[in-house]
Amino acid sequence: MEPFDIVIAGGGPVGSVLAHALAPLAGRGTGKGLSVLQVRAGSTAADRPIALSHGSRLILERLGLWQGLPATPIHHIHVSQRGGFGRTVITAADHGIDALGHVVSYRELVERTATGHLPAIAMREDRLLDWKPSPDGIEARLASQSVRTRLLVIADGGRPGHGSEESPGARIKDYRQSAVVCEVDTEPSHGNRAWERFTPDGPVALLPYRNRYALVWTSPPANAERLMGMYDAAFITSLQHTFGDRAGKFRAVGPRSAFPLSLRVQDQKAHAGIVTIGNASQTLHPVAGQGLNLGLRDAWELAEACTRALDDRPEDLGSAAFSRAFASRRRLDRELIVRLTDGLIGAFSLRLPMSSTVRGAALAFLDTVPPARRFLSRRMMFGARALP
Repeated sequence: MEPFDIVIAGGGPVGSVLAHALAPLAGRGTGKGLSVLQVRAGSTAADRPIALSHGSRLILERLGLWQGLPATPIHHIHVSQRGGFGRTVITAADHGIDALGHVVSYRELVERTATGHLPAIAMREDRLLDWKPSPDGIEARLASQSVRTRLLVIADGGRPGHGSEESPGARIKDYRQSAVVCEVDTEPSHGNRAWERFTPDGPVALLPYRNRYALVWTSPPANAERLMGMYDAAFITSLQHTFGDRAGKFRAVGPRSAFPLSLRVQDQKAHAGIVTIGNASQTLHPVAGQGLNLGLRDAWELAEACTRALDDRPEDLGSAAFSRAFASRRRLDRELIVRLTDGLIGAFSLRLPMSSTVRGAALAFLDTVPPARRFLSRRMMFGARALP
């Protein structure tokens, strides 16, 4: 079996950002350099608009991946609830930055972060099927061959162990919701403002994307199926009724797609030579757009951990202590974002007496107390470790 120091299973942005971050350490015959293999499936990425936080933009900038990526900036985020008082507006000016985040094409992000032009990173069109410990590290069984590695990084949305199986101890929650996704035109245009409007059935998000809005409409599966089957005019009428007039008048809608929503958080027990990041580690509800951004922070911090190990104790790279230390370092950020996104869905789904009043008071508090609003929005941009 061909040996590598690190094998990255996953060709999406999370796995590719990790590969880019490891590239300065990679290359055979360079003293303490690492040999790195990235394995990715050959299928074309499905396109959709996706939000990158300001923190994710900084990661891409540091790796030289931001320049030339078409991106629509978000200058304001308006958060409100349907049928109740209270709202808050988060602005880039709150933080002295040009944008809170950006909306990009997922397919263009995949293409921009692709590692085919990195000579220090070996890349193969293949798929991880299974893995098992071996005397020399981890034997990773790919669709075409097996390779040996000191550290296997699972970043492809698969589960550690066998294909798509969940790891023992995984937390799984079916939200009993589906997201209907499409692009919509409004009058007036978006003005680089994003909206998160909570309804009893789930949040409705509008993200500025080029000259349109990207819509993520969360609702019960039966209603999502009904929305998918509507004529465009009826869909626009229903959206206007649900969202209201704050974003203007909805004029046209593009092709729609829908997918079920669930929470899956894998058990982070340390296995020697195994680390999971991104959707392979946690799959979140799309509220507040945190899933990919959390995964990119996973990748960045794993590259930093590999750098420290290479400088201090290279032999620790494939050890249980290394995996345990990385899981411990990521635990605070991971748990905060999991609890925050899950808690938002729970809090805004409550239909108890006074629950709308309590939610409205919380939104009004954020709107009238700038330090609290800035504290929350920094967590969303940079994760739990962001400085105040």
